[in-house]
Amino acid sequence: MNLELLESFGQNYPEEADGTLDCISMALTCTFNRWGTLLAVGCNDGRIVIWDFLTRGIAKIISAHIHPVCSLSWSRDGHKLVSASTDNIVSLWDVLTGDCDQRFRFPSPILKLQYHPRDLDKVLVCPMKSAPVLLTLSDSKHVVLPVDDDSDLNVVAAFDRRGEYIYTGNAKGKILVLNTNTQDLVASFRVTTGTSNTTAIKSIEFARKGSCFLINTADRIIRVYDGREILTCGRDGEPEPMQKLQDLVNRTPWKRCCFSGDGEYIVAGSARQHALYIWEKSIGNLVKILHGTRGELLLDVAWHPVRPIIASISSGVVSIWAQNQVENWSAFAPDFKELDENVEYEERESEFDIEDEDKSEPEQTGADAAEDEEVDVTTVDPIMAFCSSDEELEDCKALLYLPIAPEVEDPEENPFGPPPDAAGQTAVAEDSSTHAGAGDKKRQPSADGGPAKKKARTTTIELQGVPSDEVHPLLGVKGDSKSKKKTAGRPKGSKGKEKDSPFRPKLYKGDRGYSHDGAGVGAGMKGRAEAGLAATGNLVTSSYKQHEGQGLD
Repeated sequence: MNLELLESFGQNYPEEADGTLDCISMALTCTFNRWGTLLAVGCNDGRIVIWDFLTRGIAKIISAHIHPVCSLSWSRDGHKLVSASTDNIVSLWDVLTGDCDQRFRFPSPILKLQYHPRDLDKVLVCPMKSAPVLLTLSDSKHVVLPVDDDSDLNVVAAFDRRGEYIYTGNAKGKILVLNTNTQDLVASFRVTTGTSNTTAIKSIEFARKGSCFLINTADRIIRVYDGREILTCGRDGEPEPMQKLQDLVNRTPWKRCCFSGDGEYIVAGSARQHALYIWEKSIGNLVKILHGTRGELLLDVAWHPVRPIIASISSGVVSIWAQNQVENWSAFAPDFKELDENVEYEERESEFDIEDEDKSEPEQTGADAAEDEEVDVTTVDPIMAFCSSDEELEDCKALLYLPIAPEVEDPEENPFGPPPDAAGQTAVAEDSSTHAGAGDKKRQPSADGGPAKKKARTTTIELQGVPSDEVHPLLGVKGDSKSKKKTAGRPKGSKGKEKDSPFRPKLYKGDRGYSHDGAGVGAGMKGRAEAGLAATGNLVTSSYKQHEGQGLD
């Protein structure tokens, strides 16, 4: 596809809805790879669904976690994908095979993950109520980043465009710029409101091109800064934002913000409804508001790295927003006309003659000499949109697309046991649980029906002074204050209240873990309450409940 032809001379932002991607289970987070050819979607049943974005079809499904997936990030070459789930586990995946290479267990829930933009060995993790952690994948070591105030550990962090620096922001509005390799403080400043009051930092996002980055704060203003100015100001500097973007009419708080692929536009998703606001960065004016279905809450927003396409998630469905493509055939032939009905064509004189008899002898000019030159048709020019400004060539080892195996509807024999559908996997898991108990989770059938895979190495990350009883904010999205009150009172007494409890698992006929008289349900509920997971009731689907039901008999 020739990207030069895709450059529209008008606006470069989406204008209308362009369909949805249904991941079967509820989608919670999404992210594009570096070229925009694959879209990874994390679901609430723990699966990662990878879409081929050109064909809009599912290229791969990875059964990644048991709990909901809350954050995803691609490696630079597209071969690896790192994911976090609400049970505090970070996993590294090989995208081609679907195997888990490594796991890290954290003491508190993970708010955000980010792969290093250049180094395939580093991952930045932001745990709740903790300083950000820089993981080194090769030796499973970690470094806790320094923070401004040890008492304020509500910290968000992000790599800059090339990963040379890490920007961290806390609840008091203090931004620290740290050297990635040495963790030394390079620059710092404080985000203040008009009356010198500070405001909490909610997220930091960098543009793919240029040196700009944005800061989403609790005062509902998106501030755009120039990274070069921040580094010039040094420690305790006072840089002025290039733009301040906000919704003055409705005072909308922003759930998620990001730059367009070329860095010229900024999109922000409302935290109140499914609405996307798009601003032009250079001028700061609002150019478009995209409205989704009324009453839906937005969970995540991602802008395509190359094209004017936005993916947003609400109510578990990925919505695609794009430009309205109008076919213009006159671009191929200037005198092209669209006809309503057939018209008899009048042939011009000598139009289809092999040799023009009336043609005069041509004069020898420079045009004839140019015809003799050889045209190079073998060399492939790199696509500039896929190259960084400090690189001349594209990454030849990059994973742009996933091969898809043909689906056989009625296989005569399957040498590896059950078919690779979800029902088959749960059935195998239930059978194994009756023989080996709930603890035997080491070897599971692969997602593609292959032989059982080796268990990935799990590293436990010890963080000092971090509370281990935190619940991920994603698990409280759907619950209101009433449900929280119920959860608080669940573990001790449950006399006759289990009929109407929203957290009571549904009974399935095939489940061996639940006894049909309700006794097994009570035991399961008690276990869940003690584990502090009762608050997940509304977000967790039946597959998660089936998994917990194993081994209870």
